[in-house]
Amino acid sequence: MIGPPRHLALLPALTAEVVTWPSPFADGLPILLGLRGRRVAAVVSGDPFWFGAGAAIARTLAPGEWRALPAPSTFSLAASRLGWPLERTVRLGLHAAPLSRLRPHLARGVRALVLVRDGAAVAALAAWLTAEGFGATRMHVLEALGGPRERIAEGRAAGLREAEAAHPVAVGLEIEGDGAVLPCASGIDDAFFETDGQITKRPVRALTLSALAPRPGERLWDVGGGSGSVAVEWLLSHPTTEAISIEARPDRAARIRVNADRLGVDRLQVVEGAAPEALRGLPPPAAVFVGGGLSAEMLAALEALAPGARLVANAVTLESEALLAAAQARLGGALLRIELAEAAPLGGKRGWRPARPVVQWSVTL
Repeated sequence: MIGPPRHLALLPALTAEVVTWPSPFADGLPILLGLRGRRVAAVVSGDPFWFGAGAAIARTLAPGEWRALPAPSTFSLAASRLGWPLERTVRLGLHAAPLSRLRPHLARGVRALVLVRDGAAVAALAAWLTAEGFGATRMHVLEALGGPRERIAEGRAAGLREAEAAHPVAVGLEIEGDGAVLPCASGIDDAFFETDGQITKRPVRALTLSALAPRPGERLWDVGGGSGSVAVEWLLSHPTTEAISIEARPDRAARIRVNADRLGVDRLQVVEGAAPEALRGLPPPAAVFVGGGLSAEMLAALEALAPGARLVANAVTLESEALLAAAQARLGGALLRIELAEAAPLGGKRGWRPARPVVQWSVTL
């Protein structure tokens, strides 16, 4: 028998050999492998394949060496206590993940079940929700569900300063408040991003994401990331998407990381370096966006490095427009000229203030 101390403490007296699973979790896998050839029971939490130990153990052992006997997951137990339908409830494991992964789900009326480390993490979650403008959220703190220490408490995020809760802890959230909500459509407000001005603005970004056409499981190369807005929105489109943002300036690369972390897509990989050199050796993309540093050398490199990828490139100078026109004549695809204008004061009245036109080329390499 092998398991963590809190699991083993729940068991009656055993005649079998008992081994304590160490912390961190990964240190226990070599111990488990050392028991090969013997009948071993590993005691883990609830359903081991719901943010549990199951996947790691299954990857470590060979097919046929293991069998899972799941119990109700913490999510199932929490839903049964609160009366929430799981299929309509957000479920996240935040034991070792940033709280900001909850950010895309913050909207009034949303219910979420999140797993956290301990009482300190519950207090941190309450403070984070309040800072994001959702302090009115009702929090249900569910401790040690299904065991002799089970306890449930509730309160509003803005009023929760400390929470005395021991692992394992789940928190049920009924989101309320006046914080900014991330829309589901492409082209979120520019105000969501920190920027030094190098950003694909909202209307053009919406058209760019439409042309890139993200699909589940696909990877994007965002070349010349700037503020990272296109890569962030690519990742927001589906939880299985991947993105790599390539940015030559360290300050902008740092800003991209900040934007990705704050908006809940910390899985964005940021590569500091100048393209096309920085592209070599990266995992292949399904789509490529060139938002800065467009050149004939870069286009030639992308043809070689990303065959079959959907390429979208935006140009704002005459030189880069000519480059895209020549590339389109040679490789095909579609050219789109985007001309936008905003209403602005004109004397005592209003008139249209045009933005610089953008030429967009989209093609499959």
